[in-house]
Amino acid sequence: MNVPVITVDGPSASGKGTIAERVAERLGFHVLDSGALYRLTALHAIRQGVDLQDSASVSALAAKLPAEFRPGKVWLASEEVTRAIRSEEVGEGASKVAALPAVREALLGRQRDYAQPPGLVADGRDMGTVVFPHAVAKVFLTASAEARAERRYKQLIEKGISANLAALVRDMRARDERDTQRAVAPLKPADDALVLDSTLLNIDQVVEAVLRHYHSTREN
Repeated sequence: MNVPVITVDGPSASGKGTIAERVAERLGFHVLDSGALYRLTALHAIRQGVDLQDSASVSALAAKLPAEFRPGKVWLASEEVTRAIRSEEVGEGASKVAALPAVREALLGRQRDYAQPPGLVADGRDMGTVVFPHAVAKVFLTASAEARAERRYKQLIEKGISANLAALVRDMRARDERDTQRAVAPLKPADDALVLDSTLLNIDQVVEAVLRHYHSTREN
């Protein structure tokens, strides 16, 4: 199937999830939040008492992950965990399990299955480099660690979750280091990706930039 795929990669809290959702809505495409799969894997492992560094055990959980995505909701088995997977503990855990090659392999086919007509917008860290290397349009969205930490801080506070801004900045930098230095599928822009720094841009400006990029690729 020749299904058009747009990939939106970038570091934690760069806004890629929001942008992917807005772009998908504008185009009538499906959306894949690949990070949610890693967060679900981490949450499942934590609840099962599995060591997040135990590659064999975590990948076994990932392969049979009882995940379900409904409009605006994420379910793990029979429990709605939309909020639970957004905790900082689970986010840190997701970064750790995502560094395990066996886990990435276990989730690869599952992610590719989301490419269904009329199209897909996939956000993550290796969507354009590994999962969908032949995507018609690729975007790498970034911002300063301070700007991303402030955005995450506001999100958490709005959800009633306590947070420390200075700690979030440290966590962002540590997570960036781990994601960019991992041996398998490190965080980096695809060679043919449009790199967008959103530090000084609002959501609408970024969405329009992504849509222009997509339409330009379809015209060429």
